[in-house]
Amino acid sequence: SKLKQAQARQAYPLSIAPLKAPNHNKPTQLYACMKMLSKALFGFLVVSFSCVVGAFQLPSGSDAPRSATTHHVDRKDFLATSASVITGAVLVNSQPANARGRATLEQAYDRYTPRIVEGGQFYKSDLYAAISKSNWKAIQAATAEPPKKSKEDRALQDGGFAKRAALAGGFSNARVLSAMDLYAGSFSDSSISAKTKAMKAEVETLREIVEGMNKAAKIALGEESAGGGLFGIGSKKPSTSELAKQLQELYIKGGNAYNAYIFAANEGLPLQLKKMPFL
Repeated sequence: SKLKQAQARQAYPLSIAPLKAPNHNKPTQLYACMKMLSKALFGFLVVSFSCVVGAFQLPSGSDAPRSATTHHVDRKDFLATSASVITGAVLVNSQPANARGRATLEQAYDRYTPRIVEGGQFYKSDLYAAISKSNWKAIQAATAEPPKKSKEDRALQDGGFAKRAALAGGFSNARVLSAMDLYAGSFSDSSISAKTKAMKAEVETLREIVEGMNKAAKIALGEESAGGGLFGIGSKKPSTSELAKQLQELYIKGGNAYNAYIFAANEGLPLQLKKMPFL
């Protein structure tokens, strides 16, 4: 909801306080599904009992009474049919409606959440230390993307994948944000869900912040000009103190976006999956 997103985006000090976790006292999807199933099963039992009672009533008027053997056969067949119908209904309704999506979610969880959690740990430790000390080289390395594949990489057995992956920053798009993007997509099936849209929106915010951090570090190191109006400063090169201040603001904004992403990802997560920690 908008209220939860607003809570998730509340600004906090540079040390980053965790957001308030979702209310777990609300009925879960599993509880709602079991409640619906119990009602459906009760309805089947009531209907079946009524039909069985009606089946053993002797016909009135001119209809001749059935023999005891006929009664026994009819009752046995009816009970067998009723049992098969009820059992079939229970088996069908006991399968979650999103069984295929749930399996995909668990696979995505195992594949992407380790990178997301590791990225969060890097953000609040290594990246925080670099920004607080205005260590421009470390900031640039932390947000750097791996180089493009070269001719030398193509000659390697793995195409240079391991070599280039090692050069990706600890909180770069290649190492962390791409995993966050892919994990967000696992919460959708045939159509894009509101949850996926909310999570992807936070990823896009983080991409802009990471690019801004990397650009600021390059400007401070003299590797890039301030053209294009970075941070609204204009073409004039900002001082290192101005860049440091802007980086701290970006860092807080990025921490809020990361926490908002985690907040959305954890909400309604199946009980067997461990929730990811906030910063």
